[in-house]
Amino acid sequence: MTTPRTPRKVFNRLSLPERTYVVDALRTETVGGVLLLAAAVAALIWANIPALRDSYASVSHFHFGPEALGLNLSVAHWAADGLLAVFFFVAGIELKRELVAGDLKDPKAAALPVVAALCGMAAPAVVYAVTNGVGGGSLAGWAVPTATDIAFALAVLAVIGTSLPSALRAFLLTLAVVDDLFAILIIAVFFTESLNFAALGGAAAGLAVFWLLLRKGVRGWYVYVPLALVIWGLMYNSGVHATIAGVAMGLMLRCHTREGESHSPGEHIEHLVRPLSAGLAVPLFALFSAGVSLSGGALADVFTRPETLGVVLGLVVGKTLGIFGGTWLTARFTKASLSDDLAWADVFAVATLAGIGFTVSLLIGELAFEGDAALTDEVKAAVLTGSLLAALLATVLLKIRNAKYRRMTEAEERDDDLSGVPDVYEEDDPAYHLRMAAIHERKAAEHRRIAAEMERARLAEVPGGAGEQGDGPA
Repeated sequence: MTTPRTPRKVFNRLSLPERTYVVDALRTETVGGVLLLAAAVAALIWANIPALRDSYASVSHFHFGPEALGLNLSVAHWAADGLLAVFFFVAGIELKRELVAGDLKDPKAAALPVVAALCGMAAPAVVYAVTNGVGGGSLAGWAVPTATDIAFALAVLAVIGTSLPSALRAFLLTLAVVDDLFAILIIAVFFTESLNFAALGGAAAGLAVFWLLLRKGVRGWYVYVPLALVIWGLMYNSGVHATIAGVAMGLMLRCHTREGESHSPGEHIEHLVRPLSAGLAVPLFALFSAGVSLSGGALADVFTRPETLGVVLGLVVGKTLGIFGGTWLTARFTKASLSDDLAWADVFAVATLAGIGFTVSLLIGELAFEGDAALTDEVKAAVLTGSLLAALLATVLLKIRNAKYRRMTEAEERDDDLSGVPDVYEEDDPAYHLRMAAIHERKAAEHRRIAAEMERARLAEVPGGAGEQGDGPA
C-alpha cells in the first residue's frame, strides 16, 4: 500500500536554519533600505533647490581616476559601475547560496520563485512595449521596469511597521535574487554594444585565477581585493558592464559548509560585505542617480509621454500582475497549494510591493537612453513615480492584512519553554513536551499554593474561625 503524497504548501513555514538566515539577511537589507530611501530624498532635495542645484551637477560630473587605465570616470559613473559591483557581488553570493542550500536547491521548490520572477519581468516589459507601441514611443526602455529593488521594498516594510510572515519575506528575498540574476543577464546581453576582446580575455583570466585561489583554500583579503579590482577594471574596459564582474566572483564562493565549519566561506564573506553594500554602496549610487529635476510640468510629462508612462505602468501594473499571475499558475498547474495560514490577498500584496523598482531600474534607464540626458532624467522620474505608487498601494494592502500578520509572527516567535528555539519548531520533540509539562506542573503547584493561602485567609476572616461550635451562622 502506497502512502499518498502530501501536496507541497506554497509559503509554508520555513525550516529553523533557513528562517534564521532570512531574518538576519532582511535585518541588514531593511536598514540599508532606510538609508537608500534617505539618500534618494537627499538627492531630490539637492538637485531641486536652486541654490544647490549647480553643486549637485558639479559633484556628479567631477572626474577622477587613472586615465592611462581607462578609468577616469565621473563620480556618478564610479557609483553606477564601481559601487554597484559590490551590490552585485552580494547578489551573486545570495544566488549561489540559494542554489546550494536555499529554496532553489530543490527544483520543485525553485519553480515558484523562478516562474514568479520570470513572469514578473516579462509582464512589465510587455506593458511597456504595448504602451509605447500604441503611443509611438521608443522601445529602448523595455527593460527599465523589469527589476525589483529588495532593499527599497524592505525599507517600505520597515517604515509602515508591517511584520510579514517569514515565509513571505523569504519569497520576496528569493524572488529578488532571481530577479537580480535575470537583470544581470539583460544588462550583459542587451546593453553591451562593443567588445574589447583583449580586456575581456584578461577579465576571464583573472576570474580563473580567483576561482583557482578559492579552490586551493588561499585566504587573506590582501590577495582577493587587489585581484577583484583588476578583474573589475578589465571587465569595465571590455565593454561588458562592470557589475558582471561582481556577480561572477560572488557565484564562485563556496556556500556549503564542510566538517568543522559553522559557516561557509560565502556566508562569512557575505556577512562582512553586506553592510558595506546595503549601508554605503547602494545609498551612494542612489544619491548620484536619483537627483532629477522635478517640476509640475515634468511630473505631468511622466503620465503623458509613452516612454515614462510605460515605465510607471510596468512597475505598478505589470509587476503586480506578473508575479501574482506566475505564483497562481504555479499553484494551479502543479501539486503545490497555498499555505493554510495565508490567502491570495497576501500574495497580491507582496506582488504589489515587488513593483518598487529603484537601484537596477535606474541603472538600466541610464544604459537604455544613454546619450539623451533629458529622456534619461524623465525615465528616472518615472521610476521614482512608479516606485512611489507601488509603495503606497502596497502599504494600503499590507495595512489591511497587518493584524493577521502580527498574529502569525507572534506564533512564530513564541518560546514558552525558554529554550531559545520557537515552539513551532519543537512540537515533534519529546523533550519539548517534557519541558512544557514541568513548566505547567510548577505553575499548577504555584496556583494550588495561592489557592490554599487564599482559603486560609478567608477562614481567618470568619468570626470565630472554624469555631468549636461550628453550627452557628457565619
